[in-house]
Amino acid sequence: MKRVLSILMIVLVSGTMALAQKDLKIGHINSNVLVQQLPDFEKAQKELQKHAKDLEAALGEMQNELRTKYQDYTVKADSLTPLLKKAKEEEITELQTRIENFRRSAQEDLQKKEMELQQPIIVKVQKAIDDVASENGFTYILDAVEGGPVLYTAPSAIDITPMVKKKLGIQ
Repeated sequence: MKRVLSILMIVLVSGTMALAQKDLKIGHINSNVLVQQLPDFEKAQKELQKHAKDLEAALGEMQNELRTKYQDYTVKADSLTPLLKKAKEEEITELQTRIENFRRSAQEDLQKKEMELQQPIIVKVQKAIDDVASENGFTYILDAVEGGPVLYTAPSAIDITPMVKKKLGIQ
């Protein structure tokens, strides 16, 4: 009796697992490639490059000011009184500190700007992926970004990139 019950339980569990696997539909996409093909991405990159150039220009002005003050100091150093000499040295040191602080702040600002520009693009792509997955009955969508976690893709695997491109209006 126990043996019949055990066999019946195994058959029942195996049948349930087979049905569960039958409904499993997995697709894959390379979201990085998709994002880079969006016109919004190109626009964001141009805006980010302009912002970076503006920051570089401001930094360049500060460095030119430092260079000018240092050259002026070296030319006049021998003729300056100790008090004026010390004041010029402090002025140069302060400017160097301001430049370093600006460089750090500019780098942080640039990263913040990049995140700010990319967030709407990422949201747009994620919504398109969600819509395609929902419309086509996918259970899972794996992101096959270069160096990502997908180690093997079977020939029968479904690449949803074309469907998402169509959803986003990308050729």
